[in-house]
Amino acid sequence: MAFFPLLEAVVAYQVPVVGLEIDQSTVTILGVFAVAVLIVLSGFFSSSEIAMFNLPKHRLEGMVEDDVPGATLVKSLKDDPHRLLVTILVGNNIVNIAMSSIATAVLSIHFGGLVGVLLATFGITALVLLFGESVPKSYAVENTESWSIRISKPLKATEYLLYPLIILFDYLTRQVNKLIGSTGAIESPYVTRDEIQEMIESGEREGVLEEEEHEMLTRIFRFNNTIVKEVMTPRLDMTAVPKDADIDEAIETCIQSGHARVPVYEGSLDNVQGVVHIRDLVRDLNYGETEAENLQLDDLIQPTLHVPESKNVDELLTEMRENRMHMAIVIDEFGTTEGLVTVEDMIEEIVGEILKSGEDEPVEEVDERTVIVRGEVNIEDVNEALDIDLPEGQEFETIAGFIFNRAGRLVEEGEEITYDGVRITVETVENTRILKARLRKLERPPDADEEQAADEESVVRD
Repeated sequence: MAFFPLLEAVVAYQVPVVGLEIDQSTVTILGVFAVAVLIVLSGFFSSSEIAMFNLPKHRLEGMVEDDVPGATLVKSLKDDPHRLLVTILVGNNIVNIAMSSIATAVLSIHFGGLVGVLLATFGITALVLLFGESVPKSYAVENTESWSIRISKPLKATEYLLYPLIILFDYLTRQVNKLIGSTGAIESPYVTRDEIQEMIESGEREGVLEEEEHEMLTRIFRFNNTIVKEVMTPRLDMTAVPKDADIDEAIETCIQSGHARVPVYEGSLDNVQGVVHIRDLVRDLNYGETEAENLQLDDLIQPTLHVPESKNVDELLTEMRENRMHMAIVIDEFGTTEGLVTVEDMIEEIVGEILKSGEDEPVEEVDERTVIVRGEVNIEDVNEALDIDLPEGQEFETIAGFIFNRAGRLVEEGEEITYDGVRITVETVENTRILKARLRKLERPPDADEEQAADEESVVRD
């Protein structure tokens, strides 16, 4: 470039420019002033990039709906993010290169060519990093919305001013992206599911979210991956009445079980006809138009859904809401009744266990390393409570199922299983069912022999 020799000639020989003689000090002052202006412009473009691309699309749409002044212009710029990025980068690079060139020329006058180049390189780098990058970008991060509005008009003016260059580089960039197989996507409309989950975890670690809030948000994201089998009441715990029972017997069953609704079956639980509600039973028995002796249970049965155990919980909840049903019967691949699921069961997957009067906590913490859990508790909940990693298999979902699977037979009270640094003790057994188990994390990790024994699963009877 002929710029440097010309500037040196102006200083050394006082070349007349527009009728004026420019001495060395004047050139220095003009150079310093130019660098100062350019550093401000560098900060402007750097902060513009952060503010514009850190402003979420949904938040911008909200600003436009609220008629925030300047929001419409910001949206028009972000509607073509590729063009916007090229505008910012072209402006920023022109500014930074011009600043470096002027600084090199001025410093070369005073310190010579090589020394001047070195001083300009390190000096401008420091200035750009501090005042052209770090400070303005930090400000833009803290004031994304307000700053994006303030810079929208200057950015639009820059786009008009540098229009030929922007069109050229926009076209060239798109062509290069096609050659390398890139889509050229600058930003996604919203944060991803994984990013939201990471924010939830970070919020809990930083203390922004309470433990209960963190658990509920985590359950929400886990909800659509949960199947009916994981939340249902198993067949053994079902309370039901036969179709040929009288009204008084059905009312008594509801009261003794504590359930407002119970299934009605014909012959066996594999042939559930529907459900009855205690409200309907009492109302029709005492205040209905039909005489009590002529009232049949069959007249009060309401239809219910029969769903496979592999059905997704969020799909079932939507279906039950649409059909205004509160209970569904769960069947296996052979059509056999496996259990039942209620709206309450599914809601508990989000808000946590809803305990009835006198009901024990599903997971009772004894100390930091020990918990007592009910046999029907899901393994995932146990893993969270103790921060362990017990496996889940297709053939079992609960801690009772895990114990039976590892033991390979029925177990009795007092038996222990050691698995991967966790000692599981069977606390309560009723007939063949495990009602409670105690889990304790071993204080020291087992040595090689113990690890091998753990992998093989040891079952010891007291």
